[in-house]
Amino acid sequence: MPTQRLSMRRIKEVLRLKHVQGLPERAIARTLGISNGAVHSYLRRAGAAGLNWPLPAGMTDEDLELLLFPAPKPASQSLQRPAPDWGYVDKELRRRNVTRRLLWDEYRATHPDGFGYTWFCTTYEAWKGRARPSMRQTHLGGEKV
Repeated sequence: MPTQRLSMRRIKEVLRLKHVQGLPERAIARTLGISNGAVHSYLRRAGAAGLNWPLPAGMTDEDLELLLFPAPKPASQSLQRPAPDWGYVDKELRRRNVTRRLLWDEYRATHPDGFGYTWFCTTYEAWKGRARPSMRQTHLGGEKV
């Protein structure tokens, strides 16, 4: 479970100690009782948002939170890659001299921005486990006649 964010008051204190007092990140962490990584993360986010001390007049805690923690962007259509037809892949792999590498090369030829070979193999194995389940039975010698 991820840790809770600091309150905006404490994040403002991190910015103030860095920009007004000029303290290093470790000293800020000791002063506020938080980790060095948290201090570094908040200062990096503030730098990316173009914030320094003093904060602009009239900036509310909600405005500061939106600047430091923007909402995640939805995946665009260009980043969504088409998955191969696993039924076709499975059928082709049963043929002689057909390898996963050969099928992946065909997949990449039709979809140049498609997934990599490792993803192709691991996802195929997961699909195969769901598509063709088997029940393994262990037999002990001499148990049945």
